[in-house]
Amino acid sequence: MRSSVLGKNTSRAEVQDISRHGIWLYARGQEFLLPFKEYPWFKTAKVSAVYNVKLLHRSHLYWPDLDVDLDIESLEQPEKYPLLATGMPNIG
Repeated sequence: MRSSVLGKNTSRAEVQDISRHGIWLYARGQEFLLPFKEYPWFKTAKVSAVYNVKLLHRSHLYWPDLDVDLDIESLEQPEKYPLLATGMPNIG
């Protein structure tokens, strides 16, 4: 028997809040703070662009309006990914 009401999709990603320190992202059942110091392209972006995030292939986060890609593993285990962003994406 199938339920007529679908449950909540837990595999999506969403920006839950933007603070003066960074953005709060929820993905795969976890919350992450992406500080502007380490992810500077979000600081000057339009709010609508920051909130427009997609979860692709279970671990690939993509902000199409900003052309920004992140892997969730880099958020879960930042010590494995010591490089920090130094430039802004090329937004035409």
